[in-house]
Amino acid sequence: MKGLYLVEPVVALYAFSCFLIYPLVQQYVYRRLWQELTNTPYPSSDNASRCADNSSSSNHSSYHEEVQRQASLFSLYSELLSLIPSLVATLMLVAYSDRGGRKVTIIIPLIGTLIYTLSFLAVSYFELNIYLLIIASLLSSPFGGLATFLGGCFAYIADLCDNDRQKTLRMAGVDMMIGLLSGVALISTGYFLRAAGFNWPFLTSALFQCLILLYVIFILEETVTKVPADSVILDGSTQRSAMKQTIYGVYYMFARASRRSKTTLFLLILIFTSFCFAYVGGNSLMTLYELNKPLCWNEILIGYGSALSSTVFLVSFVGVSAFTYCGVPQLLIVLMGILSFISGMVMLPFAKTTFLMFMVRVPMLLSVMPFPVLRSMTSKIISKSEQGALFACLSFLESLTTNVSAAVFNSVYAATLEWFAGFSFLLAAGLCVIPLFVLGVVSLIGVDDAEEVKEQEPVFQGEEDLVEDQNDHVSLFS
Repeated sequence: MKGLYLVEPVVALYAFSCFLIYPLVQQYVYRRLWQELTNTPYPSSDNASRCADNSSSSNHSSYHEEVQRQASLFSLYSELLSLIPSLVATLMLVAYSDRGGRKVTIIIPLIGTLIYTLSFLAVSYFELNIYLLIIASLLSSPFGGLATFLGGCFAYIADLCDNDRQKTLRMAGVDMMIGLLSGVALISTGYFLRAAGFNWPFLTSALFQCLILLYVIFILEETVTKVPADSVILDGSTQRSAMKQTIYGVYYMFARASRRSKTTLFLLILIFTSFCFAYVGGNSLMTLYELNKPLCWNEILIGYGSALSSTVFLVSFVGVSAFTYCGVPQLLIVLMGILSFISGMVMLPFAKTTFLMFMVRVPMLLSVMPFPVLRSMTSKIISKSEQGALFACLSFLESLTTNVSAAVFNSVYAATLEWFAGFSFLLAAGLCVIPLFVLGVVSLIGVDDAEEVKEQEPVFQGEEDLVEDQNDHVSLFS
């Protein structure tokens, strides 16, 4: 059977399977903590507000605050314990894909996600101790995660694209796939939960992940020709050579570039990570904020709200496509995306009704645009043989900022819940000053100039750096 070079179906089904359960994770933890802390059944209602009937009870008010605090701390512990293994896996796997193939960076995170999903299913079905979920997160983290998976997919796409415009649009298309399928999943989640409970959504997600694994293993074609095993046995240590090449692949990505290219690459990565920190931190708290007073949303409203948020991916893809077609500078596209996110975060703390909570998502419809554009801009500076090393760096930093951001913002949310629950959203908006400032610096340097210098000085600096270790690392640059 002839293989295909379509990685988009993998991303689409993976997004559907993950976002089918992501909103349920916080809700499941929230409900279990409510039962443990109050010794009462979780208050469920068909009304828009679960708190309406209990607004006169001071006990219920204190219960909500305590459950909110414990739920955010639960997320904090889970993120911190899984941080280091996930980071190491992301860096090693995606960098290794330059010589070992891209599929390994897709298959291994899928296995980890499947372990994580089955663990949730077991805890939910057998009503096990809720803190076993933290152990499940720790066990699945060495397999990488979403950042590892996407790093492999973006490197796979970079291998297939011949020009910059195609690369930008196809990477934006991957983000759109995430948005569309996650939107469908998020709309389904609330009804699925109400009709069948938590067990069936977890089982359905696991079945989809098994289907994705079969597609990647047996149908998806590899884009990288693997280095023969005997070609790396130059000093009697195959494993040491492979480890060296993985690490040096990341190092030489910067060492071989000109000074202007290195500066531009560093600043673009700084924009990417600083904006990712604010974006993930702000959005990670929306479900908890919606569960809290005065909104007190039920699972149906949370599903619709999350689905509306996922349309950001679709609208951002349309925006990137339209602006790219019209010749709008890429830095300007990034600027519009950051300003879109800021506007939504500033409005969100003051949304005290269901209607306003839906409406605050409208100004954020272009907020995903910076991510595919920045990935494409950094990819243009790096040669094709170093795409895995580049996306290893981006995925490593994305995973780091995602985990640290979630931990920081959950801590801030727990600390500021009593006096102003929306403070974390204003903090996310304020932190966007950093990427905006760096964006101005990049505009002064000029990205096009950095790319021209790279083209004029293709390999001489790299050849000088490779003289000392040529025998040990020849397979990496062949």
